[in-house]
Amino acid sequence: MCDPVTPRNRGRGGGGGGGGGERGDAPPPPQARRLKGPAELEIVAFERGHFSSFSACGIPYWVGGDVSDRDLLIARTPEEHRARGIDLRMRTEVTEIDVAGGRVRARDLASGAQYWTAYDKLVIGTGARPIRPELPGIDAPGVHGVQTLDDGQALLDTLAGTRGRRAVVVGAGYIGVEMAEALINRGYEVTVVNRGREPMSTLDPDMGRMVRTAMEGLGITMVNGAAVTEVLTGDDGRVRAVATEDGEYPADVVVLGVGVRPETGLAEAAGLPLGAHGGLLTDLAMRVRGHENIWAGGDCVEVLDLVSGRERHIPLGTHANKHGQVIGTNAGGGYATFPGVVGTAVSKVCDLEIARTGLREKDALRAGLRFVTATIESTSRAGYYPDASPMTVKMLAEHRTGRLLGVQIVGREGAGKRVDVAAVALTAGMTVERMTALDLGYAPPFSPVWDPVLVAARKAARVVEQQR
Repeated sequence: MCDPVTPRNRGRGGGGGGGGGERGDAPPPPQARRLKGPAELEIVAFERGHFSSFSACGIPYWVGGDVSDRDLLIARTPEEHRARGIDLRMRTEVTEIDVAGGRVRARDLASGAQYWTAYDKLVIGTGARPIRPELPGIDAPGVHGVQTLDDGQALLDTLAGTRGRRAVVVGAGYIGVEMAEALINRGYEVTVVNRGREPMSTLDPDMGRMVRTAMEGLGITMVNGAAVTEVLTGDDGRVRAVATEDGEYPADVVVLGVGVRPETGLAEAAGLPLGAHGGLLTDLAMRVRGHENIWAGGDCVEVLDLVSGRERHIPLGTHANKHGQVIGTNAGGGYATFPGVVGTAVSKVCDLEIARTGLREKDALRAGLRFVTATIESTSRAGYYPDASPMTVKMLAEHRTGRLLGVQIVGREGAGKRVDVAAVALTAGMTVERMTALDLGYAPPFSPVWDPVLVAARKAARVVEQQR
């Protein structure tokens, strides 16, 4: 997620969601101040929530019990930010950006007091908002989204206070799949209602089918190709079931995991440019296009897809952290750029690891690219080595040229992070033929003599050659 931090010579910032990150041994000074120095740079930040700089990605693991304490997800507390010289104003929401006047209007959520604050340099980091379908009963007690630490605590409170053990998860993307696992770990009977043909729409359906099989193996009931039409409530007003056109699914708790949209209403009202997906448009320096002293980063922006050459909205904490470094450098008087992404992501369902990078088949078709595919099955270690686990690798390559377009991996231990090799190859614009010569590490405990990614590249190279 994206921190609403605003570097300035006399600058302010917008309020948004909590930031992601991992706690280090000793926090460095803010990037902008490291360049400018505290005497020349005053930093003010507005945050409408109760927490600053937390890992939203860790919430499912906290709910599921893998992470024992909420505070382990907090990378920087408000007090730590203030100790570094940041005037951080918690529970304060920016309600208006006056671009012409160089100022923002803020509202203290506790007192209701509103005031204007001027800026020289503005950073917008308002994040993304969860999609909450407008359905009857959607706001009933027992229906939860999971984006903030407050959301996670509210869900845990419901789980602790509910006698029933039936849960319905709406949506089967990253959050939906991870929350389904968390609820299984909590001893719930879990049903996942999913609009798509298969779970994990970030994968092609043939790879998503493997995820469904694994989820069903855990005892999760999968309902695919179904849209929720209503959340049904009991006499006490609490959720009792989720309805689709084809049936009802009993629920003592409902978790929404149907995706997010850029939180850009504030920016849109200020006349700042938005892209096709609703995210702010920036240049390579993360400066909002057409505005010299306004930057934006994190889940509220669209980024360049280096494979398709198009702008995309890809809300990931890895991108947000890089955006922050680039923005801090530029706002502090230095120069840095964020060239774009290839769309790398990894997740898991219990011991099944799921990874992707680059384009899916439908992405390539949408971009007007002709392509070939190759799918292979291999193992994480040499086949004769103990605990070698199976994995499936699917690779897309451009027709004729053989340029790598995308990779998807589903497997057990040791499968997921292999996607990083493909991410580097995509960033470098490599062909699948060139990939087959990569000098990757080998020893029987770590890999077969031909790494599974290279096996897929070799098969894809043969398909490309056959079609020339």
